[in-house]
Formats: sequence, structure tokens, C-alpha cells
Amino acid sequence: MGFSCRIPCVKPLLNNRRRQKRLVWAKDKKDWTAAEWSKVMFADESKFCISFGNQGPRVWRKRGEAQNPRCLRSSVKFPRSVMVWGAVSSAGVGPLCFLRSKVNAAVYQDVLEHFMLPAVDQLYGDADFIFQQDLTPAHSAKATSTWFKDHGIPVLNWP
Repeated sequence: MGFSCRIPCVKPLLNNRRRQKRLVWAKDKKDWTAAEWSKVMFADESKFCISFGNQGPRVWRKRGEAQNPRCLRSSVKFPRSVMVWGAVSSAGVGPLCFLRSKVNAAVYQDVLEHFMLPAVDQLYGDADFIFQQDLTPAHSAKATSTWFKDHGIPVLNWP
């Protein structure tokens, strides 16, 4: 009948208020020029599994091959992983920062101080730029907002 077993795509659960905020943001930015976007430095953290677990969630096998080693997926109770922070812009990329602890506002501000600021100096010099981040708690903390204001760094509003 044309059906195939697939892994479902993942997308954020958005309520109507969040959808509306994103639509307003997109409409506000839709006419930005390449020159305006070139001033934006995008940054985020990502977690990468460095032990088991990066294999796909399923295998194709024949009947009776369930315990065949090539049909098994190894697992560990606490897979090793690494969390990194990085930034990109039209001017280039910043250094990767390997994070050794959970990211709270204090850790995040330390990353900004020791990795983002030098990257901005290297990539933009004295030219204008806008910093973009998502709204995770460490990013949206009052202390982090104060840090940006104290350093005179404009932050792109983000829905």
C-alpha cells in the first residue's frame, strides 16, 4: 500500500502565541538586506554523543537475525558526550568552546567573555555587529541581559 517504516521528524511544539511571535519576527526581518544580515553573529550550544548512540534507531534484517552482532545496536547507560559553544557569521567562524558543566547564566557569561568577545574583535574589529542567541534560560537570564548592556553589545530579538 506504499507505507514504509520511518522515523518521525522532530519539530518544536509551538502554541498559537509562539507561532504569532515568530510570524511577526519573520515579517519584521523579511526585507533585511544581505548587508544587514552580514552584521549578525549567530551562536549556540550543541551536545554531541562521542560514545555509543549515534547509530540509527533501527536496522534492516532478515527473520532469525535479531541477535546477529551486525543487527545489534550497542548502548551504554551513561553515554559520553561533549557540549560545545560556537559562533558563525558572514565574516567567519569563532572558536569552539568545550563546556565542561551545565550551562547556567554565569557559565554562559564566561563563554561570552572568553570566546565571543575575542571572536567579535577578530571578525568585526570596530565594525557594527548584532549578536543572535536563542532564549534558553542562561541566554535570557537578567544577569546575561545586564552583561550584554554593560558590554554595549546589541542582541537580535528572538521569538
